[in-house]
Amino acid sequence: MKSVRVRTVAITVAAALSLPLSLGVVAAQASSSDSSPSATNTASPSPSQQAFGPGCSKLPQSGNGSTAQMAHENVTTAVNNNPNLSMLADAIKKTDLASTLKGLKGSTVFAPTNDAFNKLGATKRDAILNDGAQLKKLLTYHVVENKKITKAELPHGTFTTLEGSTLTTSGSGDSFKVNGSVPIACGDIPTQNATVYIVDGVLVPPTATPSTSPPSY
Repeated sequence: MKSVRVRTVAITVAAALSLPLSLGVVAAQASSSDSSPSATNTASPSPSQQAFGPGCSKLPQSGNGSTAQMAHENVTTAVNNNPNLSMLADAIKKTDLASTLKGLKGSTVFAPTNDAFNKLGATKRDAILNDGAQLKKLLTYHVVENKKITKAELPHGTFTTLEGSTLTTSGSGDSFKVNGSVPIACGDIPTQNATVYIVDGVLVPPTATPSTSPPSY
């Protein structure tokens, strides 16, 4: 009887000792399982870290018009929602380019600010905005289709636009110009289907008619 009792106690003690160990293993496995998703879901760099230029600070820090919000929008929507680009948005609506811009993939859009349009003067600005053919020509000159222009390409860049003519970029560091005179205010802004370069002047195609071609600033 004593032998049986000793054996029973030994088994009971062994089982009691093994229970915390097994629970510890299960807890460790659960902890490892819980932590693995966070290890694989590492946050990507903020879109605002990709943008550069002196005008980036003028963009909203969050919400509509911010680089973070633009990264989640089609380029047409991004322009429409940016308060600094409202005149460009209105100009696009006057043409049939909205669908064209929505259909872009891996392209680049140079986006003139409201100040850029105002620099033309009210008379010339309104003349362009009310001439459908010239306006479309002007706007398509701001689009480089099927080409995402990177910052590294800007110092000595030459690019063919959707309008058919070429534009050039030059500069260094964070200071670049288009066609030698139009400053890039904030560049390399990602959207869902195009990279945006906000510019402080209206770009003029070389083949624009003299009566409506605005000076670039």
